[in-house]
Amino acid sequence: MITVRLLAGAVALGAVLAARAADPAPAAPETVVVHCADLALRARLYRPQGRGPFPAILFNHGSGHSAGAAAGDQRHPQLLGPVFVRHGYLFLYLYRRGDGLSVGQGVASGDVMDQAFASGGQQARNQVQLRLLEEELDDAAAGLTYLRARSDVDAKRLAVVGHSFGGSLSLLLAERDPSVRAVATFAAVGYSWEHSQALRARLTTAVSRMAAAALFLDAENDYSLRPSRELGAHMQHLGKVQQVIVYPPVGTTAAEGHDLIHLRIASWEPDLFAFLDQVLRPLPR
Repeated sequence: MITVRLLAGAVALGAVLAARAADPAPAAPETVVVHCADLALRARLYRPQGRGPFPAILFNHGSGHSAGAAAGDQRHPQLLGPVFVRHGYLFLYLYRRGDGLSVGQGVASGDVMDQAFASGGQQARNQVQLRLLEEELDDAAAGLTYLRARSDVDAKRLAVVGHSFGGSLSLLLAERDPSVRAVATFAAVGYSWEHSQALRARLTTAVSRMAAAALFLDAENDYSLRPSRELGAHMQHLGKVQQVIVYPPVGTTAAEGHDLIHLRIASWEPDLFAFLDQVLRPLPR
C-alpha cells in the first residue's frame, strides 16, 4: 500500500514544537565501542530514563567519506536520538568502518565507491557497492550483537532503521537475522536503483526472504521513488507486511528530498512510531 502524506498546517506544527519544548532534556548520549572482527567501531548510544528493558533500534547511516561533513555527508545523531528516546526506544547510531567516529577503522564506503567510479565508471562503482554492502553488513550485525548483550535491551523487540545506503543495508540485515522484527528505510537506495540491475536483484531477494515488517519512507522529490515502490509492491505480492509512504517535496532539490530524515522530522515521526509501536509490541509470554 502506498500512502501519500499532505503537509500538516501551521497550527498543528506549532503544537508539536511546543510539546517538544516542554519535554525534559534527554540524557547526554554515551560513546560506546562495537567490536567487529579486528575493528573497534564507535557509536552514539541514546537511552530512555529507567532500567528497561527497552525496545531497541540500530540505525544505519548512508555511505560516508573520511572527510565527513566536508564531503557533504549527513551525520546528525543528535537530531535523531532524542526523537527515539522520547518514544521509549533505546537508539544506537553506529558509525561503520572508516566513517565519523570510526575514522581509522577501515575505509569509508563513499570513498571506495568514488575511487571505483573515477577509475572504472558506473559499472565499477556498482560492483564495489555490492561488495561494500556485504562487508558493512558485518558491522551492522555487530551492532545488533552489542544491543542484545545489554541488560537494558529487550532482545525480542529489535528493529533496524536506515537512510540511503544504510536503508539497503538494513534490508540485508533483516534478511540475515530473522529476529529483527521491523525495518524502516528513508530514501532507500537513492539514485543507485536506476543504475544497478544487480543491486535491484539483491534487494528484491532480501525482502523476499526476510521475516520483518517493512516501512519505506520517501519525499516526493527524492532521486527516485522506484526502490520503495517496487520493493513494497513485491512484498505485498508475497503477502508480507509493508507500507510505502511518500511525503511532499522537501526543499527544491533531489538532495534535499533525499535528506527527508533530518529536514522533516515532524512529518515522519508519527508514521514511523505508529509502525514501530505496532510491530514491536511485547510478545505474549
